[in-house]
Amino acid sequence: MSVLVIPTLGPFHILHPRYNGVTVAELVKAHQPEKIFLASYGPEELAAKSWRDQNDISLFHVLPWAESANVAVEALDAQAHLKKEAELFRQALGQYPKGQQALEQVQALEESLQWLLSSPRTPEDFAQDSLLQVLRAYHQGYVLAFGEGPATGFRRMRMQRVAERLSLGQGRRVVLVDVLEYPLLLEHLPPGQYELPGAHAPTELERQRSVLDRAWQLSESDDWAILLEQLQEVEGPEALYCAAQIYLAAGQAEDAFELLEQLVHSDFQHPEYLPGYTLARYGQLADLMGQRDKALRAYKAVLGLSWVPQEAKETALAGQQTPFQPDRV
Repeated sequence: MSVLVIPTLGPFHILHPRYNGVTVAELVKAHQPEKIFLASYGPEELAAKSWRDQNDISLFHVLPWAESANVAVEALDAQAHLKKEAELFRQALGQYPKGQQALEQVQALEESLQWLLSSPRTPEDFAQDSLLQVLRAYHQGYVLAFGEGPATGFRRMRMQRVAERLSLGQGRRVVLVDVLEYPLLLEHLPPGQYELPGAHAPTELERQRSVLDRAWQLSESDDWAILLEQLQEVEGPEALYCAAQIYLAAGQAEDAFELLEQLVHSDFQHPEYLPGYTLARYGQLADLMGQRDKALRAYKAVLGLSWVPQEAKETALAGQQTPFQPDRV
């Protein structure tokens, strides 16, 4: 049995140049799995693609590859609905002074988790006991404060059952598991019957992804000229979108509009979040260019997509009501 367990960081992958969403996809490909398992999602969630609304970045890259490679994907968490219990638990506590005090007691745990998720990591880091200890301490702290149950989203119980299901299979497999549930899953897997990510040399696709991720986080401290040069080397529809964002931020709306004119007349379906963001921004730029009819068509197209990021949807709805203004960039 060859099982590779890969922790995923959800939206935090964008902060890790050496462990971005494409890195996860490259690790999966290199293992040449016969099947991919999702430990932190249930079958209904996979069918509904609910991971998109959670901005689970790695799945935007892994799942299209699996489909093209004809590799089956199965969600193993039969009790995934219990994950919501943790969020509801915190909301309930936050409504009362004593509950707020209880949440303050675990603030140090949240800060340690934030440090772990926001500090750049490599795949092999997640096989190190020092990092696993931070995750274990996070869980132990919550269990000591509130007990195992709603406060933790019943993670330990859910991962135990996922491990039991994994023990029934054979062949080369990859298991993707949310980083918070990663150490709990490992506790229930038999030693010697799984492997963790090891030393990994970044591929060119990963390097390109790191450039795109940097562009999505554009800040005034970045060297925008160098970033534009790097995006030209990356090429592709997402690079065009990111370049347009830089031009718009620099006050060069006409240059941004020219790039998006080029983009919307090409194939820009992947990643799956790109069409919504592209059309929403294109509508705004059309408004800036005084082309209201074109802007309205773009906003309508956003709302006609089968799925669109919430931010892009809100942009389109607002744009339908009021033409976009420069001070709203």
